[in-house]
Amino acid sequence: MASHLNNQPKIVVIGGGTGSFTLLSELKNHTNNLTALVNMADDGGSTGILRDELGVLPPGDVRQCLVALSNRPELRALFNFRFSDGTFGGHSFGNLFLSAAEQQAGSFAKAVRLSSKILNITGRVVPITLDDCQLVLTTPAGKINGEFAISEYDITALGGHPNLSLIPLARLNPKAKLAIEQADLLVIAPGSLYGSLAPALLVDGVSRALKRAKAPKVFVCNLVNKAGQTDNFAVHDYVREIERFAGTGVIDYVLYNTDQPDERLLQKYSLEGEFPVKINAAKLASTGFKALGGKFLARGEIKRDSADKFIKRSLIRHDAVAITRALLKLC
Repeated sequence: MASHLNNQPKIVVIGGGTGSFTLLSELKNHTNNLTALVNMADDGGSTGILRDELGVLPPGDVRQCLVALSNRPELRALFNFRFSDGTFGGHSFGNLFLSAAEQQAGSFAKAVRLSSKILNITGRVVPITLDDCQLVLTTPAGKINGEFAISEYDITALGGHPNLSLIPLARLNPKAKLAIEQADLLVIAPGSLYGSLAPALLVDGVSRALKRAKAPKVFVCNLVNKAGQTDNFAVHDYVREIERFAGTGVIDYVLYNTDQPDERLLQKYSLEGEFPVKINAAKLASTGFKALGGKFLARGEIKRDSADKFIKRSLIRHDAVAITRALLKLC
């Protein structure tokens, strides 16, 4: 049985970016005991420029999680606002604010706390590490440095199981460790397997904390495979890779989509060499986790922010209401 405060479960969501944003936006309507543990290796787009020019920790994924949990619509819009041109073209106001607050306060943790108060968030946003680190891919030809560069690299050409690490060693934030220990439900959000989830799970101490945690551990599987990264992946392939980083047998449940996207959207994705995640029923039946399929696909096309010059946003998204309903049954 879950230990509740005011009958509300303690839910921890691990990840960053769009996947976490989608889940957090709905989960906050069902519990105040919500913690977002955010990947801190991002170095692409606006975030990468700010890291390079100012020497700050990456604000982008943290901003998305803060906005998802905010209860002030006008400030949510402000933090998500992107300058369309000029010196700040492509930058979001929230990224700039977090970076300015970090430099003014002398600590990224303090910047996140300040932003949390201003945005009046439900729950907490906690960087999974406060160490300045970089994702590194080791290949037979040498090393590929940085999350963005790795996301553009043809990992499938390596034959699978890429050798990823964080350099220098990134240590688990004590507040993140405590959140994992006290959780009633631990959720690994959908997201870029090697660009978003791996950097969070590779933080030193995360694997040990997850193995020791008593809460059920759930992975919400991706909807679409990323070309050059997870080509031809089925649901069980994602779990295999997640457990390679987080530890064998860590995952208790997997939620996966059985619904079919609109044909027009499928055609858009196919032009980029991207196709829906496969389902191998025989493999799922023989695994150590419980696979729960459902209609978890959002209907209606997601519009891309035209001012975002750096990142191509996904158009196929999870149905946050359906996912949340399934997650709450596991608490």
